[in-house]
Amino acid sequence: MAFAGKWETESQEGYDEFCKLFGIPDDIIEKGRDYKLITEVVQNGNEFSWSQLYPTNKTISNKFVIDQECDMETIGGKKFKATVTMEGGKLSTKFPNYHHTSEISGGKLIETSIAGSVVLKRTSRKI
Repeated sequence: MAFAGKWETESQEGYDEFCKLFGIPDDIIEKGRDYKLITEVVQNGNEFSWSQLYPTNKTISNKFVIDQECDMETIGGKKFKATVTMEGGKLSTKFPNYHHTSEISGGKLIETSIAGSVVLKRTSRKI
């Protein structure tokens, strides 16, 4: 149940480059650069509800069970099927254009998204 709770972004690395890779407009990138993204996770064993409030005031919620295929949605509204796995306490899933992992390290939520050589790393604190 380590993921459960409400998290707020503390820092981001690679944000601009990652956003530009996916064609996000400059004004949205600017708005989101210093935005304190809120992530809310409800965990019941292997069942998760993972919600994120974005700078556009859009909330994306994905529900999944570890090792079971589920329907998910990207910030851009693209729906896809994915299977979230967990190895060594790290959640991992393949989004349409990148690979995403989430883990708890030192009491922080560390989310890493990798698209080719571009890496976005977001660190959040529990609130």
